[in-house]
Amino acid sequence: MDKIERFDFEKLPKKERIYLTPIAYLLSFPSVWRRRLKVTKVNMKGLKPPYILLCTHHAFLDFKVTTAAIFPKRANYIVAIDGFINREWLLRNVGAIGKRKFTNDIKLVKQIKYSLEELKNIVAIYPEARYSLIGTTAILPTSLGKMVKLLKRPVVVLNMHGNYLSQPVWNLNKRKNRLAADMTQIVTQSEIDALTVDEINDRINNAFQYDEYQWQKDNNIRITYKNRAKNLHKVLYQCPHCLTEHEMASDKDLIWCNHCKKTYQMDVYGQLKALEGTTEFPHIPDWYEFIRTQVRKQIEDGSYRIEDDVMVESLPNSKGFIPLGKGHFVHDLNGFQLTINTAEPIHLVKEPLSLYALHIEYDYMSKGDCFDLSTLTDTYYIYPQNLNDVVTKLHFATEELYKINKEKVKQP
Repeated sequence: MDKIERFDFEKLPKKERIYLTPIAYLLSFPSVWRRRLKVTKVNMKGLKPPYILLCTHHAFLDFKVTTAAIFPKRANYIVAIDGFINREWLLRNVGAIGKRKFTNDIKLVKQIKYSLEELKNIVAIYPEARYSLIGTTAILPTSLGKMVKLLKRPVVVLNMHGNYLSQPVWNLNKRKNRLAADMTQIVTQSEIDALTVDEINDRINNAFQYDEYQWQKDNNIRITYKNRAKNLHKVLYQCPHCLTEHEMASDKDLIWCNHCKKTYQMDVYGQLKALEGTTEFPHIPDWYEFIRTQVRKQIEDGSYRIEDDVMVESLPNSKGFIPLGKGHFVHDLNGFQLTINTAEPIHLVKEPLSLYALHIEYDYMSKGDCFDLSTLTDTYYIYPQNLNDVVTKLHFATEELYKINKEKVKQP
């Protein structure tokens, strides 16, 4: 692995090649027109590039909505390294900037600075760094405020609606619901010096609030797709009735517990109703947050621990995954410990404060559920071999461990 070529994060970004712009429009506009996209712009009058565009992240459709929202301007986009696989030339020539998820890399800030100052471009960033798991805001890095203070450019937030509903990450079959987006300048050029980092972060966090299921209900968005609940159990893996974990299942418009047999139906407005007895959580994100509290309790009482044998793949560059074979991981109160059984074993440790969130995938490339851990030079895609529907719990635990340990650091 030491001889493998690594992705070049030093290469300077480009402006999009003019001959590729019509292709970008052709790929984007028909999709958003069919879904009747409406973009509402607030405090945007007179604003011209360069500026920082922070976007919510729901589905692949996000990039098409962003293209429409900034038309006729173009942008440099921050793209995770897996997005470059087998298309690095194309992405670099449309202005993409590579990034490994959930790593602290000063090179990225330099690339953003270059795009703003030298290319005079918009820089589009998806700071949630993964598709929303349940249609609500993911945790945001506190470094955003520091970055804004350093770069001294206006900040715009593009808060999208309907993208998640059209293609939730746990069921990628497309629905045809309508779309909307709010594009708001939340920090003007004249405000940057006067605002503190905390004040900037507060503005970003407030502007990033969204709840796709509430938006669906409030706007009477009917989704009649017959398999609208299929695979929802991968996110809602714990029964709210009997509290059993990892025995949920789902199909068509139903989700149920194989342990206690309680069953819920998702209606065309995205609301749940128990077929018998009390409906604990009609609103799907409430069930999701309930599960988070259960994981938090396990951490606080010291019982939290997950371990399993895994298969591991490496992604050192954009040429594709390299199978590394078998390994073993443990996730407990001390964070992640990963051992990969290569000729010279690889050991990776990620302490709780080194990860504020975790990137997970459901049935990634038809190879199963996985999570990934990155260094500055490699990304390991890790597939549990024996545990079912466990990656969402790993995601909850990673975030809660970070919060708990962050609070401990703040205490005198």
